[in-house]
Amino acid sequence: MARYTSLFTVAVSFDRLRQMLAETLRSCRMDIVYATEDYLMAREVPGHVAFGKLVTVEVLIDRFADPDTEVRMSFVVKNEELPLQSDNHCRTMFNRVNQAVVENRQWHLINSAAS
Repeated sequence: MARYTSLFTVAVSFDRLRQMLAETLRSCRMDIVYATEDYLMAREVPGHVAFGKLVTVEVLIDRFADPDTEVRMSFVVKNEELPLQSDNHCRTMFNRVNQAVVENRQWHLINSAAS
């Protein structure tokens, strides 16, 4: 199973974050499957790759002491594909999601880390 993780800290109101995050994931051809106050799961829209390569994105949202100014998000991008090559579909989608988060102009990126 291919699995890639990243961590982002953004300056944005917690109230606006979930809507902006959903829009960001939709721009990466993802559908929101499940959402709670501090968790979001999205799945890649079928039809472009084989079923086993479809990517799932899980986002854990961590509020700081002042949720009106900063929010930390942990992303896990995964699929059933074995990562036998460094350039696989899951890695491509991971890069696309990370780029969409970094380039989102609706929030200010404070910090990011990927593995």
